[in-house]
Amino acid sequence: MTRTDLLPALEAILFAAGEPLELGRLAQALGVEPEEASELVDELAYQLERRAAGVCLLRLEGKAQLCARPEYGEFVRGALELRRGQPLSTAALEVLAVAAYHQPVTKAYIEQVRGVDCSHVVNSLCQKRLLEEKGRLDLPGRPLLYGTTPEFLRSFCMETLEELPRLPDEN
Repeated sequence: MTRTDLLPALEAILFAAGEPLELGRLAQALGVEPEEASELVDELAYQLERRAAGVCLLRLEGKAQLCARPEYGEFVRGALELRRGQPLSTAALEVLAVAAYHQPVTKAYIEQVRGVDCSHVVNSLCQKRLLEEKGRLDLPGRPLLYGTTPEFLRSFCMETLEELPRLPDEN
């Protein structure tokens, strides 16, 4: 297959998958090297952007996914009769910020930073798949460690955590 034939094939794969696919898996499906698959993903993203398509290509830590452009979200929700999710509370955003910037973190660390109990908020964020358990700390009681998820990155339109804004003391 030529490169021109591979782009629509890549688009079809990503459309049918409906979830992020690893570049290695895409390379295997297309019969190309991972570097070429990465170049094809970049080219497809460029083409979608150039033609102002209703979808865009999102990269997430070595994975790629097609998704509806945010400006068409209301139309998509209306067509699919999806309820709009509850916006995150200030407490949830604070917990996510602490976890994203300092992960992996314990619930006790988050509570120390925020100054209040965070059990309910941490559990809620885990249920929403924005936080997940990342292991246990090797201390007495073996507290759980938490970190952000690929769903967190997707929700905030980021590929990696390096895209987080710098903290004021890091400038």
